[in-house]
Amino acid sequence: MPVERISKSFKDISLSLKVNPINYDLITVKNETAVARSIRNLIYTYPGEKFFNPDLGSRVSRQLFENFSDITAINIQSEIENTIQNYEPRVDLIRVRVEPNFDNLQYNVTIQYRIVGINVPAQELSFALQSVR
Repeated sequence: MPVERISKSFKDISLSLKVNPINYDLITVKNETAVARSIRNLIYTYPGEKFFNPDLGSRVSRQLFENFSDITAINIQSEIENTIQNYEPRVDLIRVRVEPNFDNLQYNVTIQYRIVGINVPAQELSFALQSVR
């Protein structure tokens, strides 16, 4: 039987790197927002960008330049699932859905997950992936 992780909260530094005017500390994001940003950052980070952890990230950006099809959507879905399961221990993944939007040449991504260790309802993160040339 797996050990259940218990935590009270999660806190990450905001990517804006702005300073709180009251205590002059960096602004932080907490719990649901911190985990959602972490997932997005993992998906947008290409392996090799992180100096001391060269395997961290996903190869989703490479898939965006493949032929636009349902098969590419399945490959993107698989890459996102593997990345989250391997690099985000705060998440219990429920489902990843990637749907090609042929009109806008983008993939609509919806990720459903539970945050491990805090008592919040299941979360859903949605965004679009599009190749940038």
